[in-house]
Amino acid sequence: MASLMEELIDVMHTEEEQYQKLIQLSEQKTEALVAAKVDQIQEIAESEQAIVEVIQHCEKKCDEIIKDMGIVLGRDMESLSVAELIEMLGRQPMEQEKLKEEYTKLRATAVKMKACNEKNKILVEQALELVEFDLTLFKSLRMAPETANYSKDATSAAQFKGTGRFDQKQ
Repeated sequence: MASLMEELIDVMHTEEEQYQKLIQLSEQKTEALVAAKVDQIQEIAESEQAIVEVIQHCEKKCDEIIKDMGIVLGRDMESLSVAELIEMLGRQPMEQEKLKEEYTKLRATAVKMKACNEKNKILVEQALELVEFDLTLFKSLRMAPETANYSKDATSAAQFKGTGRFDQKQ
């Protein structure tokens, strides 16, 4: 059981470190989004993907360790959580404190990561709205004006003469 506990603490520590790296990248992504540096955003996203894969591996490993601990303790593996494990370690204060510390750090880091993601989500949404606005404005500028431009026989004299690259004679 002690080796499982040490392994769980080590895996949680590794996962927390990976989240810290992800937070740093997320902060870099915020700067890149504000500066509209698309190439840099793409590079950051690729780096994030590699870290997410490590985090997913850590989470899977944690689940396996907790299942093994559930077997050793004779507890239902599906409902056993880290918080319950912390409570169960009342007779082993050193292990309890180590697990509680890693669990608290991991949760705090996850909350910080969530806040960074929300900020970047808002920035991306604003950038998309701006692009949509620009596209709408561009489309409206390319359309022919139809206001108060009549010929002598009271028919509309406005004719759209495209000035785009595809409207020129070769």
